Amino acid sequence: MIMKEIYFSLIYYFILVLCVLISVAYLTLFERKILGYIQIRKGPNKVGFLGLVQPFSDAIKLFTKEQVNPIMSNFLLYYLSPVFMLFLSLIIWLSFPYFYWKIDFDFSILFIISLSSMSVYGIMIAGWSSNSIYSLLGGIRSIAQTISYEVSMIMLIMSLLIYNCGFSIFNFFQFQEYIWFIFMFFPLSLMIFVVFLAETNRTPFDLSEGESELVSGFNVEYSSGSFAMIFLSEYSSIIFMSMVYSLFFLGGNYYSLFFYFKVLFLCYLWIWIRGSLPRIRYDKLMNLTWTVFLPMSLYMFLLNLNFFLFLEVFNF
Repeated sequence: MIMKEIYFSLIYYFILVLCVLISVAYLTLFERKILGYIQIRKGPNKVGFLGLVQPFSDAIKLFTKEQVNPIMSNFLLYYLSPVFMLFLSLIIWLSFPYFYWKIDFDFSILFIISLSSMSVYGIMIAGWSSNSIYSLLGGIRSIAQTISYEVSMIMLIMSLLIYNCGFSIFNFFQFQEYIWFIFMFFPLSLMIFVVFLAETNRTPFDLSEGESELVSGFNVEYSSGSFAMIFLSEYSSIIFMSMVYSLFFLGGNYYSLFFYFKVLFLCYLWIWIRGSLPRIRYDKLMNLTWTVFLPMSLYMFLLNLNFFLFLEVFNF
């Protein structure tokens, strides 16, 4: 009986990883199509019907190219850091109870925060082990950016968890049954969206990949399958953060098809922002988090805490 459950769990995890990878593949096609229409062109439309097979063509091309090893790089860490980044971005998906809400564990939000903060280690190791000044500068930028916005993100999420009465994902279902949190905490929702953009290193916060300054950032020395794994980890994080945002503010019932339309719309917002906004200068980016976002997040936390205590005292 125990072995049967283990086999079913392994099959379930394999299907989950396969679905995530296919979603990432078509998110890249979706992004290229949207950016193409923003720039008044068609986007990829040659491979297959309307370019639908283009992601698989790109995957075959990437994984069959030669893997180049820089001579002075730290060989073991250089190859393991993309694997570590992909592993973290896939293991974080286990925090969602996909089939039945009773398999949800009580500290799933804490699990998400912990794993998302660990992603910076993969970028740090990749930047340092490549033995390239551009990779190292990209890694240092990414570390500083992620740690800076991590503080604000935790404080903002804690502001929501005050009303959630726990760290469980399923509580967001119950508390948003009649009204979504985005209508109750609209300024908080905007701040968390911007912080999620910074956490996923997306435009206008993609300073770790500044092509005009750092060639390609921390992944400049990577090619073939290693580059593909870094790419997969970044885009799977975008889909996951869209799901988390939808869970926090847009109802959160991921057993309905409507939930995935909301996630698709949020992914479109990620892409639309990339096609519309320029990259922020690095000093302005750091100034934004320490002088604007951190005081505002502390203010939001104290305001929501006082309001919650007021409701508790007067038994509302």
